[in-house]
Amino acid sequence: MWQYVIKIVITVALVIAVTEVGKRSSLLGAVLTSLPITSLLAFVWIYAETGNSDPVAALSQSIFWLVLATLPLFVVFPALLHRGLAFWPALAAACAITVATYLTLVWALARMGVRL
Repeated sequence: MWQYVIKIVITVALVIAVTEVGKRSSLLGAVLTSLPITSLLAFVWIYAETGNSDPVAALSQSIFWLVLATLPLFVVFPALLHRGLAFWPALAAACAITVATYLTLVWALARMGVRL
């Protein structure tokens, strides 16, 4: 039980820290946000719980492929905002495009024999 509490506290603290830094400096916030903090935490938690590096390696490889599907979000979202679309519709559209990109990428990877 304490292990879950520690995980939650560390994860929440990191998210809050990145949010607060991002309010003060978009560059520093972007640097911190672009770090694969969530992935690193997942690697550590999985290895700490299992002592097995195989699931960590499998997760890392899957993340590599799927991170490609997130890239359109960071192009589409600011483009829509700069064109005057309100925040929430722009975010919704960018997220919808990202979901479509995920589905397309997973389909394409499966056709190429890549296992996620």
